[in-house]
Amino acid sequence: MREAYHDQLGQLADQLADMCGMVGDAMERATTALLDADLALAEQVIGDDAKVDDVRASIEEQSYALLALQAPVATDLRTVLAVIHAAESVERMGDLALHVAKAARRRHPQQVLGEDVKPYFAEMGRIAVELAREATEVIRTQDVGRARLIEDADDAMDDLHRHLFTVIMDKDWPYGVASAVDTTLLGRFYERFADHAVSVAKRTVFVVTGRMPGYGDDSDV
Repeated sequence: MREAYHDQLGQLADQLADMCGMVGDAMERATTALLDADLALAEQVIGDDAKVDDVRASIEEQSYALLALQAPVATDLRTVLAVIHAAESVERMGDLALHVAKAARRRHPQQVLGEDVKPYFAEMGRIAVELAREATEVIRTQDVGRARLIEDADDAMDDLHRHLFTVIMDKDWPYGVASAVDTTLLGRFYERFADHAVSVAKRTVFVVTGRMPGYGDDSDV
């Protein structure tokens, strides 16, 4: 019985890691759709979002069953609670990739982004995908040192986001108000995606150490 119980805990972590990998793939496709005005990729991201939601629902159902039937304590309890909270963050990451894909679809066949800001979004997309993949490995390995390094990549995302805002606000911005609004919202989606990846890593540190690190932002999308 005890062995089966710990197998269930391991399966929860595996599902969470798989879910994190899914949203990383979604953001990679959404970024390509955004940069290349690729409608087919945008539609794929939009259609696959339900799969992320289904995994989160499964994780929550299993987690609450373990809480009710096994009454876990200490590290086991931390694991179940961390998985529940992390799954919420990962689902939001998927929603943010969905928002990017929907922006690409809404403007198709026109480009959403002006040429001057495309390089910023290419780099923000790269960092976002890297963060999701690092978070996936942190979940699998429970490597606290690796989890803390995720904050450095998040700092790079924050720097890009701040600089992007100065570009949009420049008096010589040539793309008009609608483009400025789209660019501002899209920048926020990437910045929040990174914040949620940090939150997932933070939950892993909590499982291992019993203490919640004081970095990152776990607020709503």
